[in-house]
Amino acid sequence: MKIRLTTIYVDDQERALRFYTDILGMAVKADFSNGPYRWLTVISPDEPEGTELQLALNDNPAAKAYQQAMFQQGQPAVMFYSDDIKGDHERITARGGQFSMPPTEVTGSTIAQLNDTCGNLIQITQLARW
Repeated sequence: MKIRLTTIYVDDQERALRFYTDILGMAVKADFSNGPYRWLTVISPDEPEGTELQLALNDNPAAKAYQQAMFQQGQPAVMFYSDDIKGDHERITARGGQFSMPPTEVTGSTIAQLNDTCGNLIQITQLARW
């Protein structure tokens, strides 16, 4: 088995699309509507056949409560891995991303967190080289 799709809820799909493509540098994999529903996914340009991240509209009360609680507790909704977290931090900051935690060394890795402007915290992790 493989993981092909994971979902995060966003409070605005257009704003999320701009953040994940313009700020983080991801690419659109799918974007189509069926009536009022929009299926929107992005991927890493480094892995065009890799795992898709669905940016689902947060119109489900249970999902919205979960999303808000995770954000208030400072828990990331998703984690991305980087081979150059300091370079990614500089690139994302230059594009307007706002980090709540700059690259910080912790046991076994360096992590950074930023707000996706759509109700989620995003963690970027670079594993330590042993």
